[in-house]
Amino acid sequence: MKIFLLCFIILLNIIITHAQTGVSVAGFSQSDNLVSNFLNTWNIPGATMALSKNGKLIYLRAFGYSDVNKTVPTQPNNLFRIASLSKQITSVAIMKLLEEGKLSLTSKVFDPVSGILRNHPVFSHANITDTRIYDITIQNLLEHEGGWNRDYNCNPDPTTPYPYFLSGCDPISYPLRVTLLTGTSNPVSKEALITYELERGLDFAPGTGYNYSNIGFLMLGEVIETLTGKNYENYVKDSILSPLGIYDMHIAKNLKSDKQEREGEYVGNGYTSLSIYGNNTYVPWEYGGFNVTAMDSHGGWITTAKDLLKLQVAVDGFSTKPDILQPATIAIMTTPSANNSNYAKGWMVNQYNNWWHTGSLDGTASEQVRAGNGYSWVIILNKRDISDNQNQFWTDLDNLGWNCIDAATSFPDFDLMADPTKNASNITFTNVSSNALTINWEKGNGDKRLVVVGEDFALTEFPLDGNDYNADSVWGYGSAFGNNFIVYNDTGNSVTVTGLSTSKKYYARIIEYNKNMVTGNYALYLLGNNPQASQTMLSTVPIALVSFAASVSNNAVSLKWLTAEESNTDYFTVEKSTDGMHFSAIATLSAKGNSATQTNYFYNDAKPAKGKNYYRLRITDKDATSTYSDTRIVEISPNIVISPNPAKGTVNVYGTSDKQQLQMFNTSGEAALSADLKAGVNSIDVSNLSPGLYILKLTGTKNSVKTYKLIIKK
Repeated sequence: MKIFLLCFIILLNIIITHAQTGVSVAGFSQSDNLVSNFLNTWNIPGATMALSKNGKLIYLRAFGYSDVNKTVPTQPNNLFRIASLSKQITSVAIMKLLEEGKLSLTSKVFDPVSGILRNHPVFSHANITDTRIYDITIQNLLEHEGGWNRDYNCNPDPTTPYPYFLSGCDPISYPLRVTLLTGTSNPVSKEALITYELERGLDFAPGTGYNYSNIGFLMLGEVIETLTGKNYENYVKDSILSPLGIYDMHIAKNLKSDKQEREGEYVGNGYTSLSIYGNNTYVPWEYGGFNVTAMDSHGGWITTAKDLLKLQVAVDGFSTKPDILQPATIAIMTTPSANNSNYAKGWMVNQYNNWWHTGSLDGTASEQVRAGNGYSWVIILNKRDISDNQNQFWTDLDNLGWNCIDAATSFPDFDLMADPTKNASNITFTNVSSNALTINWEKGNGDKRLVVVGEDFALTEFPLDGNDYNADSVWGYGSAFGNNFIVYNDTGNSVTVTGLSTSKKYYARIIEYNKNMVTGNYALYLLGNNPQASQTMLSTVPIALVSFAASVSNNAVSLKWLTAEESNTDYFTVEKSTDGMHFSAIATLSAKGNSATQTNYFYNDAKPAKGKNYYRLRITDKDATSTYSDTRIVEISPNIVISPNPAKGTVNVYGTSDKQQLQMFNTSGEAALSADLKAGVNSIDVSNLSPGLYILKLTGTKNSVKTYKLIIKK
């Protein structure tokens, strides 16, 4: 790790061929060149980089290509595997449990009496012959001092069932041998990997030496699951990531066919291995040679550079943005171990208050740095170098962030990390017909939101930070993303979309975004975990509905509709709702069937609910296709006709029809106020009346009179 900024940058005279995407920062043009030159030098297809200064994300760029065929430019919103940068995520989770008093650094992990995992359904049955394992503590695992040495050659030659020799002693490299020796199924599970290490025994006493251990951090993931009762990934997401507005971090899957939304592809170095699925086929190491899903807490995460930097800034110990851990806890997390002055608890550290870590797997190279001078960055590549010159590769990667900072000619004041932290939710569809529908949702906390609608397919292309998009509620006329179009771009919570096709299925997605002074007036989109829903349009029914009306009379609802013509119509279903979204059938009326003249239909709902009632007609043809009418709303007065009582300023009077009259008299019989009422809630201004008791008379359509008392207070 470099301990100072380079004072002199030599820009290589290499033709830059890598695409560059993301918000362009004028003062960082030479930094763009440095990253592109690095990719050219080491033949790396794609990269993403996020860099912050004093807690603000000022540089978010992507380079090269995200796919194996080099046809799709990498975007900053692409997710990639980060390998051992996963260990810092696990360390933060352990520190969180430390703060909550659920463990201590000296807590034993496997001790049969007090160990956290003593009752684990798998490990409690492991054949442990090396009793030193019972002394392993949380601190030992965090500091790679558990007692395993992965540098030993512990395998036979050949490493059965592999027909070749696999050196070293890290079981993630030979998963088929682990399942063979533990008698478990393929692909290898994390429990099998841990069991293998427990039954193999230790290479040194816990706490007496340092040797990097992937499985040690896998054990910490099991500790988290045992203490929280949650799946490791879910605990991290629920307790750490979601509160920070981080939604683009997930545990990876193994195969290219299973890659997650916006996840890039990985380019190996041409080597193959027997598949982890035990089917005797050879596959690229990066796609099925190891079980990355089972590496969850030591090397299994995928993320965007931006979201990983968000997490890093939230535990950096600086006052620029709030940390999710207490200062004393962060100090514990970054205190060097007794056996390695440059390794703390999941972080490499040095005397200059720099914290960092690298990650490496076939198809992956990554680094994150929290520098003592207030800068932080994350760089993720979709290929690693394993040549004889790989030490220089890692040196160059380590220098890259420092060089980019030193090459910058100016630093912006905006914060590209200031995107929304809460998604919209609860998408529902109302007023569905054969060619239109209304999309409703609960708003997130963005300044605005996009609604994207696709026909037959969900969203596969996404808005890009810094770009603005046009919306049109007529589908097909707004800005396009493949076969998806933006139908809404504003601050509200519903939109009626027209121009849709009969019987087609449409997918809707809500994307929150911020665009303000803090973001530099760049639109920043929250893409992870957006709400999505789908709706199939109704078939066209050959009927011309002229009118549909609802009215209230004597606390009953009268429905009336008129058709101009009918062709093969079977029946009408009257549907009712009290919330406008969830309807149920209350009556079925036979239709005339075939008619070229107008036909009137009537239905009386004698038992409407108090408050608002929503009515619609479902019109069904004899071939069983159907469509809906528009919705009609009426309001029935509740048992409380006057509210509040006593009143001050205004009083609500609930009318049962549009022809009621209100009269108010004081206790001397003098008229104080009169008003014509409408059906539903009527807000009456009584601010000019003196405090005291008043008599209210409500006169109905048949001159029926009801009398009420109202107190007006000071």
